[in-house]
Amino acid sequence: MSDHSSDFVLQAISFDTLEGWKDDDPSGLFEVMRNCRRQITDVKPYRTGSLGLSAEDLLPLLLAAEDVAPSSPASARGFFETHCRPFLIRRKDGNSGFVTAFYEPDIEVSERPDATFRFPFYRRPDDLIDLDDTNRPAELDKSYAFGRLHDGGIDAYPDRRAIDQGYLEGRGLEIAWAKSKVDVFFVHVQGAARLRYSDGRIGRITYAAKAGHAFSAVGKLLIDRGEIDRADISMQTIRSWLALNPERVDEVLWHNRSYIFFRETPVADPEAGPVAAAKVPLLAGRTLAVDRLIHTFGFPFFIRAESLTHLDHGRPFRRLMLALDTGSAIVGPTRGDIFTGSGDLSGDMAGTVRNDADFAILIPNAAAGRFD
Repeated sequence: MSDHSSDFVLQAISFDTLEGWKDDDPSGLFEVMRNCRRQITDVKPYRTGSLGLSAEDLLPLLLAAEDVAPSSPASARGFFETHCRPFLIRRKDGNSGFVTAFYEPDIEVSERPDATFRFPFYRRPDDLIDLDDTNRPAELDKSYAFGRLHDGGIDAYPDRRAIDQGYLEGRGLEIAWAKSKVDVFFVHVQGAARLRYSDGRIGRITYAAKAGHAFSAVGKLLIDRGEIDRADISMQTIRSWLALNPERVDEVLWHNRSYIFFRETPVADPEAGPVAAAKVPLLAGRTLAVDRLIHTFGFPFFIRAESLTHLDHGRPFRRLMLALDTGSAIVGPTRGDIFTGSGDLSGDMAGTVRNDADFAILIPNAAAGRFD
């Protein structure tokens, strides 16, 4: 067992003790791994998380997968058994891991605003700058990765309320307009969307940057106020409450000061998943968003969530997945967000995922020795 952080340890285990492993079919991951290999070698390596696993550590696995077309679930599992060793991620506080899920919403939009389409998706503004320890003002918390260049100085960027009230109007940053402020808000939470224009065109937007403020969950706010019972909280119950309380929508949404900016992405294949933080198309049911300050994109994780049964026809969720995205709410070594796909059905599946889960990371053999 090896300690690589103050609050969790990696415990070497065997594939034989990885419950559910023998029933999984990870065949679909090979094409995704080829995409990751191209991104790392041809474009830019993924940033190394604090666990210390690098894109270089991952490359032997990706290169070995380059020409593999598994003939069966067993041969797909055999590939990972040959090239990796599994490690259980154990939190020192004894708490289990936790998974939620996300999806790519399908939103009806217009190229121009009118009485119906009034709520914009914005591109990144030119006065938004990246912050790091060299330029972050002392009064801004270390969590701020973005700020505003203003009158030659740097300060916090205006938040959701200020932007909703018109801070960015007249700057030509709008990509498209939606019918519902709530729809726009939930696209911010998901980080990507498919846009359906009235002429039949399909566009895609994905995360480009954010205003910098911390993410604050509106679900927690509604629980704390006694508006929704903790046991019932989901995207669906939050949406229902907002629909029943239109006069309180702004106040609740503005509680989450975080604001997301988008960029348009090419729609080469509408059937392929959105391209997110790892810059490769996401595969529904096999993509995990992780805390990128700890973990490195492209690594395989085996997730076991016994109480999560609605994604697998009543069976417990036990799947090998690739870490390909991140999110403001995804914080900690055993916190994950499962991508369920695109459209309303995927949204229905994603909205109710709030489950305890075990996290095992598969580390390529050459790097695994460092963690014994």
